[in-house]
Amino acid sequence: MSSDFSGAGSGALSRPSRRRFVQGLAAGGVVAGLGLWPKASWSAAAPGRPVVLTGTRFDLAIGETPVNFTGRVRPAVTVNGSLPAPILRWREGDTVTLRVANHLPHGSIHGHDTSIHWHGILLPASMDGVPGLSFDGIARGDAYQYRFHVGQGGTYWYHSHSGFQEQAGLYGAIIIDPLAPEPFSYQRDYVVLLSDWTDLDPAALFSRLKKMSDYDNTYKRTVGDFLRDARTKGLAATVDDRRLWGEMRMTPTDLSDVNANTYTYLMNGTTASGNWTGLFRHGEKVRLRFINGSAMTHFDVRIPGLKMTVVAADGQYVHPVSVDEFRIATAETFDVIVEPSGQDVFTIFARDMGRTGYVSGSLAVREGLRAPVPELGPRPLLTMDDMGHGGMNHGGMDHSGGHGAATTTHDAGAGMDHPGHDMAAMAGGSMAGMDHGGGAMQAHPASEAGNPLIDMQTMAPLPKLDDPGIGLRDNGRRVLMYADLKSTFADPDGRDPGREVELHLTGHMEKFAWSFNGRKFSDAEPLRLTYGERMRIVLVNDTMMTHPIHLHGMWSDLEDEHGNFHVRKHTIDMPPGSRRSYRVRADALGRWAYHCHLLYHMEAGMMREVRVEG
Repeated sequence: MSSDFSGAGSGALSRPSRRRFVQGLAAGGVVAGLGLWPKASWSAAAPGRPVVLTGTRFDLAIGETPVNFTGRVRPAVTVNGSLPAPILRWREGDTVTLRVANHLPHGSIHGHDTSIHWHGILLPASMDGVPGLSFDGIARGDAYQYRFHVGQGGTYWYHSHSGFQEQAGLYGAIIIDPLAPEPFSYQRDYVVLLSDWTDLDPAALFSRLKKMSDYDNTYKRTVGDFLRDARTKGLAATVDDRRLWGEMRMTPTDLSDVNANTYTYLMNGTTASGNWTGLFRHGEKVRLRFINGSAMTHFDVRIPGLKMTVVAADGQYVHPVSVDEFRIATAETFDVIVEPSGQDVFTIFARDMGRTGYVSGSLAVREGLRAPVPELGPRPLLTMDDMGHGGMNHGGMDHSGGHGAATTTHDAGAGMDHPGHDMAAMAGGSMAGMDHGGGAMQAHPASEAGNPLIDMQTMAPLPKLDDPGIGLRDNGRRVLMYADLKSTFADPDGRDPGREVELHLTGHMEKFAWSFNGRKFSDAEPLRLTYGERMRIVLVNDTMMTHPIHLHGMWSDLEDEHGNFHVRKHTIDMPPGSRRSYRVRADALGRWAYHCHLLYHMEAGMMREVRVEG
């Protein structure tokens, strides 16, 4: 394979002679995506091509650059003047050194300190890039040197962990070439990085969410909807449905806190009008590395006319599965192989989960071609089943088989966990505590009882691994499910977990308060792990929102419904009313972040510190 790229040498720092103006409405933008790559050596991109930095030493300068995605010029946080940040190309087995300098201007609305977190990369805690846990952050005018061994391959990404800078543009792709040959072939290789942009100061957007959490929910049901439902479902059922939602002071159309009423969606830093394009020749196999680098958006992705073969999830190989569509949560990555043929152009279509907007690009034999863009489709509506309030005959997670001799801790925000506590005894009166297997009611921690930061609790949560998700069921297409994602390798640890901790994802929609077990980050004690232990984390989603949960520093080995190792990930998506478990090997000493990767949920309190101690 030969290279498209030309320009500065490997690992070169881009130093434009003037401030670049990122024109989002123009085709390509500053960073258009990853083009045709050779197998051996890499170089930075020429103008109009993606910025790709390779080698083992990197200079990254974080600053502000004016951008225009909507007709209004706004300041973005960029790396070396690029949005997205440059693609970093590493090799498994190398040690990389990255000098990150803070060039943010005085008085920036995005703050003065900055940081970079290497999402999904296993490294020492001091290199993880989380201010307050890993290090102090990078002050304006200062620099910080990250240095660590690269012990994995695959598709990952990096982003700021300071304030709301991730929302403002500080995110980029990481590609790590593996030591061993990959179990699939391809001729073209592109990053497709999806994100959401707002012209608002992100801090002002957060403030608006605290005051008016439903500001973007403009698709609430009307009298006309009531009459239609009464005709099709019956008056009594319709009245009962509206009563239940009214009692919860919630709306079934509220799938995401921020949507296209506020956001402009981007593909590789380009709007739909810009039509990012990846080129192909007929008969070629094309690898698309999808990365969801958004702050708050789940995307549903398809390429009409093409099957997508999913070959990796969160950087780790999975048994190939052919699908028409997949949902990608914030912070997840999926690698797919497509074989475009039969026409000269195909649309890459990514719509938000609530069907309020989309971004699109193209696969084409030459620049300038476009295929039709699909309709957004009808807006999805949450049901009581979606939120874990359906019939009590649903089988939940059966902890009686395959889990060895693990003891269970129903973490309620205390410091060191206390093994041996029975989940049923920890309900604290908030719900009857019964064995969850066999469809019994879900128990809840005492810290949820009478808690003003909690507006609902799930009663019959399910793993939902074989559920494509709200708005994707029975749509006539083959949609990817977590049940389809099976690692190509056996459990890398092999031990049964010796301990189990159950954590509930909690929140209050009107107050825009988010937490674990009803305790926001500032009020919660760390979750403490013993170095070398193999443990199980059980997550229960007590909210009506979908939360992608990310544990720094360690893999999350998702289990199937029977407690068997299923797939290795760094981010576990948790739909409403779901209960999922995964194994963690505590093999990384230090202090680590553990949080919802919806940026404003994390900032509002859905975060914990995890301490791995010897």
